Amino acid sequence: MTQVPSPAVSTTQPEDFFQLLKPRVMSLVIFTAATGLVVAPGSIHPLVAAIAILCIAVGAGAAGALNMALEGETDALMRRTRGRPVAAGRLKRNDALAFGVVLSVFSVMLLGMNTNWLAAGLLGMTIVYYAVFYTMMLKRRTPQNIVIGGAAGAFPPVIGWAAATGDAPWQAWLLFLIIFLWTPPHSWALALYSTGDYAKAGIPMMPVARGARSTRLQILIYSMVFVPIAIAPGIVGPGGPVYLAVSTLGGLMFLALAFRLWGSRAGDAPDKAEAVGREAALYDVRAEAKPARNLFAFSILYLMALFAALLIESVASFGAA
Repeated sequence: MTQVPSPAVSTTQPEDFFQLLKPRVMSLVIFTAATGLVVAPGSIHPLVAAIAILCIAVGAGAAGALNMALEGETDALMRRTRGRPVAAGRLKRNDALAFGVVLSVFSVMLLGMNTNWLAAGLLGMTIVYYAVFYTMMLKRRTPQNIVIGGAAGAFPPVIGWAAATGDAPWQAWLLFLIIFLWTPPHSWALALYSTGDYAKAGIPMMPVARGARSTRLQILIYSMVFVPIAIAPGIVGPGGPVYLAVSTLGGLMFLALAFRLWGSRAGDAPDKAEAVGREAALYDVRAEAKPARNLFAFSILYLMALFAALLIESVASFGAA
C-alpha cells in the first residue's frame, strides 16, 4: 500500500498576517487620513468617523498585503525585506493574495455604506494604484517608480476629507501634494544607503539607475519644491499660525539637510551593513552616508509635525467654538 505523505505543518502565525498589513506604513496612513477628516469643514458623527478611519486603515493594510504577495521573490533578495512573511516562506503567496483581496473589498464596501461612495472610490483606486500600477507595472520599469507610485501614499488625507464631507476640494489636494512631493526625497535618501539591495533585486531605484550624484541633486531639487508647498497651508489654509511656524522652521531644517546631502558623498560607497556582510541596520551607515540617513530620519519627523500641527489647530478651534 502506498503511504500518503502527511501534510506539511504550517509555520504561519497570526503575527504574520498582521505584518502583511505593513503596520508602520498603516500608522502614517491612519494619522494623515484622520487629519484630513478632522480638518475638513463641518461635523461628522464620532462613530462614523471611527469606522471611516478603520476602513482606510484596513484598505491600506490590504494594499500592503497585496504588495507583499506580489513582491515575495523580490523581497527575499533584499536584506531589509527578506524577513517579511511571504519572502521568508512563512506564508503562502496565494494566502496573502486572498487576504489582501478580502480586506480590499471589505474596506471599500464598508466605507461606501458608512460614509459616501466618493471616499470609497478613492480608497479602491488607491489600493489598485499601489498593488497593480506601482507594484506590477512601475517598480521594475522606471527609476521614477517612487515618484509616480508615491501618489498612493498621498491619498489618505483626501479620502479622510471626502469621508467627512462627500467632497474633495483643493485644500484636500494640497495635503495630497505635500505627501506626494515629500516621498521622493524621503525614499531616495534611504535608497542612497541601500543601493546594493535594490541592485541585487533588479529594482531601478534612482541611485541604481542614475547614480548617487544625480540622486543627490534630484533630492535637493524636490526638496526646494516640496518645502514651499509644505508651508502653503499656513498661508492659504487650512493651516493657521501654529502650522505656519512649524512648517517654516521645519522646512528650513529640511532644506539645510538636503543641501548638506547634495554636497556629500552619500551613496558613492556601499553602506556599512553591506560592507561587513551583516543584516541591514536602518540607521547604521558609513560616515559618508550619514547626511542621507539624517534627511531620511528628519523627513519622517517633519511630515508628522506638519499633520500634527493641522490636527492640533483643528481640534483647538473646534473646542473654542
